[in-house]
Amino acid sequence: MKREPPPPEAATAELPPEAAAARLRLLAEASRALASGLDAEESLRRLARLVVSQLADACVVDVVEGDGVRRLTVTDRDPERALRMLPTGLLPGPDDSAAALAKVLRGAGPMVVNGVDAPDPDDPLRCAQWALYRTLGAETALIVPMRVRRQALGALTFVRRAPAAPFDEQEQALAADLGHRAGLALDNARLYALQQYTAEQLQLSLLPDLTGLADLQLAARYVAARERAEVGGDWYDAFRLPDGSVILAIGDVVGHDLAAAVRMGQLRNMLRALAYDSGDDPAGIMCRLDNVMQGLTGVELVTAVIVRLTTPARGPWRIDWTNAGHPPPLLAQPDGRTRLLEEGHAPVLGIDPHLARDTATAELPPGSTLLLYTDGLIERPGEDIGRGLTRLRQHAAALAREPLGVFRDELLTRLIDDQHDDVAVLALRVP
Repeated sequence: MKREPPPPEAATAELPPEAAAARLRLLAEASRALASGLDAEESLRRLARLVVSQLADACVVDVVEGDGVRRLTVTDRDPERALRMLPTGLLPGPDDSAAALAKVLRGAGPMVVNGVDAPDPDDPLRCAQWALYRTLGAETALIVPMRVRRQALGALTFVRRAPAAPFDEQEQALAADLGHRAGLALDNARLYALQQYTAEQLQLSLLPDLTGLADLQLAARYVAARERAEVGGDWYDAFRLPDGSVILAIGDVVGHDLAAAVRMGQLRNMLRALAYDSGDDPAGIMCRLDNVMQGLTGVELVTAVIVRLTTPARGPWRIDWTNAGHPPPLLAQPDGRTRLLEEGHAPVLGIDPHLARDTATAELPPGSTLLLYTDGLIERPGEDIGRGLTRLRQHAAALAREPLGVFRDELLTRLIDDQHDDVAVLALRVP
């Protein structure tokens, strides 16, 4: 959750109306720069450019990283000076340094540095600061922390060259306010990155491991919608039954959030148990899943396809499948012919567990590719789904002779356009 900065009255107290208005505009522009995206580092660079044009001759942004300090950016009115201070590696940490920057990062609050002190060979951070001030021609510098919850995430250094007026009290308050806002932006971005990483790891833990089916050519992929966290209700699965046949499944739980991902995990585990234990055909498994889902979970509506693959030593491979309101599987042959497997279709799960469901059967020609997918692959806002299915068939036909991994990746690249929905695909290549 984003934290709001304190009101800017301190930065404009006792100022002439024009000066107060100018500083309020600077704060507003700084807030927009910091809120313009979730890339905190780019936002801080924009802030530095903004400050240099209105408050200082140069602005330096340092962020705490592990046990050290990383110089994120040096912005100067004179671009050549900034080029001489290109960020390189980590600076030493602030724990044992007497540099003003180290004191600010340890909690001393804003500090004004007048003049350039002699470097201390036993203090690497102080030497780095001395080199910075010399290169920027600093007459005076104001260092303010980027602090959140009593923790310094970094610091902003505002530099003025001679002849220059020192930073007055209102300017120091303004700089401190900017540092606080920058700290909030950096903290929010880190929290978002942590949330995104956690969601991604959750999604990966919920998706199946296909290494146990190494004798089959399988290729799968989950792609999250761009505007949400890396998690959702789309799912796929593949596992072997006691008789040696293989279940391939794909589905979509209503919702695009963490709750949908959790429900998806429950549903997938129930499908595995029911298919492994019952010995039913796909329609029977789907009926059982519908009944158990409505009695034991909070899942409301689900679309799904369940395919049972039989691979005899002699003769063609065969599939039996049933479909609960899901986009039809696609069969693409090496000669470019494609077929949508539209048989065995029935309403979605969650409406009536007593609905009759049918199992359809087909043979898989050698070299053909069976594709299971979710609607995010073919649907576009405001477009008839028939156009999406036609587009899928055209691209699948063009890619049918490519290696399976290339088939999957190219299909995703060609069909995902301004992605608004999660996408899951599971492809099988017949030898």
